[in-house]
Amino acid sequence: MSRKEAPRAGLVKAALEGKLTNAEGARALRLSVRQFKRLKVRLKAEGVRGLLHRSRGRPSSRGLAPGVREQIIMLMTTHYAGFNDAHLTEKLQENHALPVSRATVRRVRVALGRPAHRRRRAPQHRSRRPRMAAGGQLVQLDASSFDWFEARGPRATLHGAIDDATSRPVALAFRPHEDLHGYVAVLAQMGRRFGLPVTLYGDRLNVFVRNDQHWSLEEQLAGERAPTHFGRILADLGIGFIAAQSPQAKGRIERLWGTLQDRLVSELRLRDISTLEAANVFLPEFLEDFGRRFTQPPASATLAWRPAPPDLERVLSCRYGRQVARDNTVSLPGRWVQIPPGPGGRSYAGCRVEVRELLDGRLLVFYQGVLLVSQSPSADGFVLTPRSHPSHERARVRRPYRRHADAPSHASAPAVITTPAPLAQHLPAPIHPWRRTWSRRQQQRNRQG
Repeated sequence: MSRKEAPRAGLVKAALEGKLTNAEGARALRLSVRQFKRLKVRLKAEGVRGLLHRSRGRPSSRGLAPGVREQIIMLMTTHYAGFNDAHLTEKLQENHALPVSRATVRRVRVALGRPAHRRRRAPQHRSRRPRMAAGGQLVQLDASSFDWFEARGPRATLHGAIDDATSRPVALAFRPHEDLHGYVAVLAQMGRRFGLPVTLYGDRLNVFVRNDQHWSLEEQLAGERAPTHFGRILADLGIGFIAAQSPQAKGRIERLWGTLQDRLVSELRLRDISTLEAANVFLPEFLEDFGRRFTQPPASATLAWRPAPPDLERVLSCRYGRQVARDNTVSLPGRWVQIPPGPGGRSYAGCRVEVRELLDGRLLVFYQGVLLVSQSPSADGFVLTPRSHPSHERARVRRPYRRHADAPSHASAPAVITTPAPLAQHLPAPIHPWRRTWSRRQQQRNRQG
């Protein structure tokens, strides 16, 4: 007997002996008086076994057909090995037209003795941060280094962004490592598909914010530090940035990585994708299917996405200030570009220009906002890497060479190699404010002495 059926025998026997009425026995067993009378008849005819439920031992009318169960077991152990219960249920319904539920798939898996692919943990207490009302108000940005291709390919890092209002991934990009190139590619992809968000929410990676403690004199006078290359891109696009203090602060994208490390890995295995190039080609298709399943409706129908500027490719770049050489060339480490003559054969030698290195590897040279020349990338596989910090791109101040006072200055005089005279030590005068003390005790001692 079950725990529910165990009290029946004693109460029914007591009713047969006249110790309680049928109404009292039915109330105790939470049955109707009519059903209680049936139990009395069964006890007299069949004994205690007659009190068991009549459907016990019979096959369920809702159970799986033997052929369907065998098909699920075959697909679970071969073609869809490693899929979680919910993901496997979707594949069985869509690709094989099997009307099964997640609970049915779980019962089959448990009967086979196969452990869960991802164990469910008890939810931890936390305070919920309400979502943004409109799509595009806040986008969380992060990267996840994981064995996405399992044993078929190299370990890679997936850069991504998710909309806070709808939980929709707006951009994904595979890279060998977490770097500026991956985040700029995500920003470009997001700008083309949806537009520009109001604010980005990321961690305190040195790609996003300055982590050093150095303040230059110009930064101290301005009251703010020079941004990184990525920060300068956001400033030009009018996008704010919030630096999270902990991973839990941007929990929406952290939970997205847990889902993608399960579903995306299975989809890549299903298609036998093992390279970064093939995976990046597959990501748009995956994003469409993922967004259709998991996107939440926003609280406000008004979207906060802004259209990207026409020159988005030029803005998504690293910029460097350079001085044109005498042969009208501008160089970066490992690269150089020839500047053509200006109007009327004008030379740009000695002029200060801006060199932009784009995401696709092109070099653009600007002078006072006018594009002078564009150079295509020299080789495939270009990676956008900061060559120097933006605060280091200040114009250098040329100081004249100090010669000895006795050295000849006339052009016809013979050249004499002299050693520059040492600079005089300029000491402050005795009454200079630098020599004054601000200590009252020392001032009294000076007056007494």
